[in-house]
Amino acid sequence: MAKLITVFGATGQQGSSVIRTILQDEILSKEFRIRGISRDVSKPQAQTLLQQGVELVQADMSSKESLAIALEGSHSVFLVTTPAWGVQGSDAELVHGKNVADVAKETGVQHLIFSSLLDVTKASNGRLKHVPHFDQKAHVEQYIRSRGVPASFILPGYFMSNYTHFGMLRKGEDGAYNLSYPVGKDAQFPLIDIASDMGKYVAAALKNPSEALGTQILAAADYYTPTRILAEFEEVTGSKTRFIQVDSETYKSFMPGPMGEEMLENHLFIESPGYYTGRSLKESHDLLEKAGYQPTTWKAFLEKIKSSL
Repeated sequence: MAKLITVFGATGQQGSSVIRTILQDEILSKEFRIRGISRDVSKPQAQTLLQQGVELVQADMSSKESLAIALEGSHSVFLVTTPAWGVQGSDAELVHGKNVADVAKETGVQHLIFSSLLDVTKASNGRLKHVPHFDQKAHVEQYIRSRGVPASFILPGYFMSNYTHFGMLRKGEDGAYNLSYPVGKDAQFPLIDIASDMGKYVAAALKNPSEALGTQILAAADYYTPTRILAEFEEVTGSKTRFIQVDSETYKSFMPGPMGEEMLENHLFIESPGYYTGRSLKESHDLLEKAGYQPTTWKAFLEKIKSSL
């Protein structure tokens, strides 16, 4: 009988990538049946999953009772938590992650795969203290480890879609695309096509649990500088580009309130000490290749979406 994997955020970018990859994987599609967790099982994306044979459950991550029902019978779990963007002082993401960890421990989950990130405050020696969407995930990871839940931790890189879908590359009046950052042109951005590739890294962890359990898997195609990002954008699209380094106050003004401070420090962290603090991607790529997958490059991502630019 197929084992049950429960996937949080089933209709979001990461959860849907995991579900799609498992359904399309010749080995995993036979090994696992899928239960998707969504806050709204009536939305069209959820209905599509139902048609694909995915069981759907609505769960309240603030309620352990609700989570116990959601996780019942699960062999494996993919967990992604959602930041409380712009809500200063909120620890909702931390609370939700801890609740799932507790219930996973109580229900005997054998492999919890958590979408984690580094602790920016700790890694920067206290210089950067306002990146809760990193820090809270790191604290959830620490809690999962402390509870002794068998787990793997996948640390997704900087989303390629940030540039094309969320306006970081902005077309100016002269037709050139501008990229404005509070860091220099040589900063190292580890890029991932999150919708396509998050599922690949989860599949790699599921196929090779003995190698993945207890480890951090760095999910990114490569390290890219702003210079390389723009050069390859020009090569694929034929459009002109321009890099603009702005000061911290100007960058914060792009976004209101705490969000501006968080995004500023997020980018300062990428420049120093580094998104993954300088760690090599080779080990994670080797695990991916062993599972039969390759990461999507920035060029390949652009080729896929350039008609929509």
